[in-house]
Amino acid sequence: VEGVRHRRLPVFGVQYHPEASAGPHDSRYLFGEFLELIRGS
Repeated sequence: VEGVRHRRLPVFGVQYHPEASAGPHDSRYLFGEFLELIRGS
């Protein structure tokens, strides 16, 4: 997993291979963070 997050701005990026994860919901938290970001939370 590679990831970056800006210290002051609401910006982050992730690069990973989901097929390497043990389960189908291992990346769910990333989508949660993304949804919070676009909703302005």
